[in-house]
Amino acid sequence: MIVRTTLITRMLVLFVGLCLAPWAFAATPMPMLPTPPAPALPTIVSYVLMDYDTGQIIAAKSENLHRAPASLTKLMTAYLTYQAIQSGTLTPQENVPISNTAWKTGGSSMFVQPNTPANVDQLLHGLLIDSGNDAAVALAEAVGGSQSGFVTLMNDMALRLNLHNTHYSNVDGLPDNNLYTTALDVAKLSHAFIQQFPQVIQITREKSYTYNGITQRSWNPVLFRDPTVDGLKTGLTDASGYCIDATAMRNGRRLIAVVLGGPNWAGSTNAVEALLDYGYRFFVDHPLYTAGEKVSEITRSDLSPMHIPVGIEQAVNLTVPKGHFSEVQRVVEITPNLQAPLKKGAVVGRLVFLLDGKPLKSVPVVAQTSVEKASWIAQIFHKISNAL
Repeated sequence: MIVRTTLITRMLVLFVGLCLAPWAFAATPMPMLPTPPAPALPTIVSYVLMDYDTGQIIAAKSENLHRAPASLTKLMTAYLTYQAIQSGTLTPQENVPISNTAWKTGGSSMFVQPNTPANVDQLLHGLLIDSGNDAAVALAEAVGGSQSGFVTLMNDMALRLNLHNTHYSNVDGLPDNNLYTTALDVAKLSHAFIQQFPQVIQITREKSYTYNGITQRSWNPVLFRDPTVDGLKTGLTDASGYCIDATAMRNGRRLIAVVLGGPNWAGSTNAVEALLDYGYRFFVDHPLYTAGEKVSEITRSDLSPMHIPVGIEQAVNLTVPKGHFSEVQRVVEITPNLQAPLKKGAVVGRLVFLLDGKPLKSVPVVAQTSVEKASWIAQIFHKISNAL
């Protein structure tokens, strides 16, 4: 009898447990799957994967390592040429005199000649598609007056763009010990280039270019493999290895992948594709704030007004691993010891976004009204009001 009762009891417990099991599982949240690690890419010396819309770095390896850029140098040559067009000192259809120096420049070429017309637009195509060193020299002379003058402009612009680990010594990328950059700086330059002159994509997406009866295939191997890739530039010397600066647009979202020091074109192309697939597969962009939106408030009895709205000037988007947006923390850090007067729009701190305690992004926050020092009577009134 005792044995039978025990058996029946066990069966009842098992039955009740099975009946309750679905509710028990439903009430227990499933653990969040971790984001897969970035591709290892052991044959690549350094790389960066950047989200264009947010400017965030999704993945990186030795991103600040100085490397020979080879023809990635021509990105800055092209960027300064577009700036000259924007300022009106050049026009796209303006013919550029081809010097003997440009004509005789060694390495890759678009085959310009001193007595054959070449306009700015043609030279930009030859620079970015054919990777013509002759085109680089011709454009440098047209914009800067001389190669040395243009190199000065290149380094000045590098400082303005905060490319702190980049130094230029020539306009075409031919080997030089004083010519270096990093994967991160190439990504930052590419981001600025596309943002300010998106029309460059109309050139870098082309798979070939014909000038003076000579057709040359683009040096960018990823263009021929991935239809979503539409730029930007490649580079190759013995010192640089196989370098690719690629950008892709998939479902309205642009990524920039920079690979430096690859073993061959196939290896660097595979690396670019692995990075792009990783970024699109495991990360998403989230819109957070619209331009001018209030994010916090400063309260100080010695200021007038006492309550100062604080906001952001530009819209803020954030790149986050899929499924982890709810874990993002937002912290407003106000600059200590702010002194009045403050103009409307003055930077008063920053808004920091954190995931797992690590910063994802920070943006400046500004005063949304002008601020003066409160009179002593107002300060007393404020203190009394706060005490009540």
